[in-house]
Amino acid sequence: MMVIILRNDIIEILNNRKGEFISGEELSYLLKVSRTAIWKHINILRKEGYEIESVHKKGYRIVENYNSLLPGELIGRLQTQTIGRNIIYFESIDSTNDYCKQKGNDLSHGTVVISEEQLLGRGRLGRAWASPKGEGIWMSIFLKPHIPPLEGTKLTQIAAAAVCSTIRNVVGIDTLIKWPNDIVFNGKKLCGILTEMSAELNEIHYLIVGVGINVNTLYFSEEISDVATSIAVEIGKTVDRKTLVTNILKVFEELYEDFIIKGSIKKTIAICKEFSAILNKKVNIIRGNSIKEGLVIDITEEGNLLMLMENGEKEVIQSGEVSVRGLNGYV
Repeated sequence: MMVIILRNDIIEILNNRKGEFISGEELSYLLKVSRTAIWKHINILRKEGYEIESVHKKGYRIVENYNSLLPGELIGRLQTQTIGRNIIYFESIDSTNDYCKQKGNDLSHGTVVISEEQLLGRGRLGRAWASPKGEGIWMSIFLKPHIPPLEGTKLTQIAAAAVCSTIRNVVGIDTLIKWPNDIVFNGKKLCGILTEMSAELNEIHYLIVGVGINVNTLYFSEEISDVATSIAVEIGKTVDRKTLVTNILKVFEELYEDFIIKGSIKKTIAICKEFSAILNKKVNIIRGNSIKEGLVIDITEEGNLLMLMENGEKEVIQSGEVSVRGLNGYV
């Protein structure tokens, strides 16, 4: 663990003095290790994907890699206290959520697992999620909240509020939330959120919030091209993924801490209502083979849908194993 911390320290120093050369002697003095150790760690960092220049008698200088989500570059931009302060990075992985489940309690609260691609990405209800290399944000946030298991589903809406508001503020497009876990624009899906947990009857061991965002993807398969889009497709240019990641984690932490400390998701629900894609619209509620039509008249303080059904009765819908679809399409 200490060697990983040391490499993170090297990246942080190089990032803080980006554009300048820093001698091995100075790094050795600041980090209280030998110059040989600095040289060894620099070479490991290069193998991990960091572009670090070295010039005789000048030292080392980092060159920003705009196309990657390397931990050192993300941590240097973070404005969080806990979320994302430990980042585990992969060039490729089956699924970031599955990795978190495999490691379980070995991971610390607030750890973020992020990968350039997922080979077996998943959405809700076991649906496949395409995660092409270097084109999106495929990450999982590992949490150990002291809340009842039934409260765990609220983390999905906290994540949805964080992603939607961040994209609106950073990119400037009017994204909406399709309750409870999708972010959409122009009637197509930009982002999906998958929350999973390990729990007993009255205790959560850990909870994983998986976030998949189509950022710079330009081409989608025929199977999903009618319902999927990306930020780059919608605005006509690529977007800095690092800026999105760090801002999403900042907003997520703010909403999460508000929930954990105050026991309230009022701020989250306010965002979900303000930017709802289905509020005051008729939708189909799908449970297995059963389909019910109703009008969404509210999102409750608990994050559930309040529906006015065709028979004139009101019904509260919890997320669970239901899907929401527009009457004539995805939204």
